[in-house]
Amino acid sequence: MEMHALSTGRKPRVVTAMTMLKQMLFQYQGHIGAALVLGGVDATGPQLFTIHPHGSTDKLPYVTMGSGSLAAMAVFESGWQPNMTREQALELVTAAISAGIFNDLGSGSNVDACVITATQTEMLRNFVKPNERVQKERSYGFRRGTTAYKKEEIRSLIISEDVRPVREGEEMDTT
Repeated sequence: MEMHALSTGRKPRVVTAMTMLKQMLFQYQGHIGAALVLGGVDATGPQLFTIHPHGSTDKLPYVTMGSGSLAAMAVFESGWQPNMTREQALELVTAAISAGIFNDLGSGSNVDACVITATQTEMLRNFVKPNERVQKERSYGFRRGTTAYKKEEIRSLIISEDVRPVREGEEMDTT
């Protein structure tokens, strides 16, 4: 993007980054894939895109990707409104990501958010930790030798000195 900005002499648009990403993913026909959410603010205003692993894209006012995206999308569809305040938007994002976390085992355990404005980007790592690990009531340490076993066998391995790799078309010598 920096090279593009230098060659054109102006700030690149978010749609330019989206186009470059989707063309790269489409070019590799699925051998390289990434599920991406791309957002930013440029001369045309705020932009939000999803880029699917095979290169197709969507431009919507709210987007979700990943294993918990269906639960998160349900929350967005019921709570999103145009012109939300920062606090309302963060509350909605927290509820959506939490729905994804609690309805899908592969969705992680904490809420991260990114607030993008025309002047700055604020990354809110561990904004909410709904699944905070707590100290266990007891420690379960077992002494060595408390696990029973039925048999112990120790075998020595003999490695032959004249082992060579088998080439294609050649039969393996088993003698």
